[in-house]
Order: sequence, then C-alpha cells, then structure tokens
Amino acid sequence: MRQVKGLLVMDVDSTLIREEGIDLLGEEAGVGSQVAAITERAMRGELDFEAALRERVALLKGLPDSIFSRIAERIHFTPGAQELVNELHRRGYKVGLVSGGFHETVDSLAAQLGIDYVKANRLEIQQGCLTGQVLGEIVTKETKLAMLQAWAAENDLELNQTIAMGDGANDLPMIQAAGLGIAFMAKPIVCEQAPYRIEECNLYRVIDLLDQREQ
Repeated sequence: MRQVKGLLVMDVDSTLIREEGIDLLGEEAGVGSQVAAITERAMRGELDFEAALRERVALLKGLPDSIFSRIAERIHFTPGAQELVNELHRRGYKVGLVSGGFHETVDSLAAQLGIDYVKANRLEIQQGCLTGQVLGEIVTKETKLAMLQAWAAENDLELNQTIAMGDGANDLPMIQAAGLGIAFMAKPIVCEQAPYRIEECNLYRVIDLLDQREQ
C-alpha cells in the first residue's frame, strides 16, 4: 500500500463551494435574510458558532427533505476544486472536508470530487420534514481541529505534513495547527491570524503555496 505523504483538511461553505449551504436552505424556507445575517456574524467570530447554528436550523423547521436536491442545483464548486483534489491525490495526499454544514449536502459534493474523509452536521428529519433540530454533537472549531489531528494520526502523519484551509473564525484552530494553514478568501479575523492567505478565487493556488514551502 502506498504511503500517504500528506493531508489537506478544508472547510466547505465559501471555501470548497462558493455558497453558504445553510443560507440557501434559509432562502427556500423564506427566512433567507435572517439566516444569512446570523451566518455572517458567526463567521466573523462575533457569535458562538454552536448557538448560531442551532438558531438558524430552528428557522428551517417544517421544510421537506426534498429541499436538498433543490439546493444542490444552486451549489457551485469554487474554481480549481477538482484540479486541487486530483493533484493532491497524485502526490499521495488524502483530502478531508470538515463542515459546519450538513451531511445531507456535503456527502454528495464529496462523492463528486473523490474526497477521502467527511465530517459535518446532520439534520433531524421526521416524516419527510426537517424538525428544526440537529442530530448529535455539532461540528465546532474544536471538532475541526480534532478531525485534522485524528485523520493525520490515522495516516501516521505529523501535523507539519498537513494543510488546513477555510474562510471563517471556526476554521482558525485547525489553520493554526497545520503545517500549512491557509485563509481562503477569508473574513478579516482569519486573514489576520492565518500563516498563509489565498485572495484569488482559485483553490488550485494551494499547490503554489505547497510547492513554495517545499523548495
């Protein structure tokens, strides 16, 4: 079996994809502006992420589970996403997604790209409708860091062999712990505290940073 050379762990909403999945759900529920306002404040680090997520999910109560196929049509991968995953796999890297969004949308995105690991939240659905509740523990900034550490350990990697990337405040712990921590098109607090920044909407720029570091 080929030895794993490294690991990339990245956020999904506004990183892997250009949209915020929960904002799209909010729009379908007719509460788009309320949900988007909470999302923005949470990503800037002004609100507790877990409390903010529960507040937004509660606004989705009663939506039919067919909603996920509807919003899938409105989701766009960030330019360079497939090329980045393909090149990292070619170099012997594993790729994982950690998301404060939901398995109901993230799993299909991961399958399309050939992603190795996924950790996200799961919405409670009863009788074909969202209950406004999240099942199990919520993915927090601590969870994101823990998954970076766990997936690295699973592949016998040191943290200096990992890359972590995201745009929001809840991505900062994993960004700061990784060997190559990247703020991608990120909020000001993340840009200020991340070791590296990508300010072009092209995920393949990760390869440029990786190559520069390895020179």
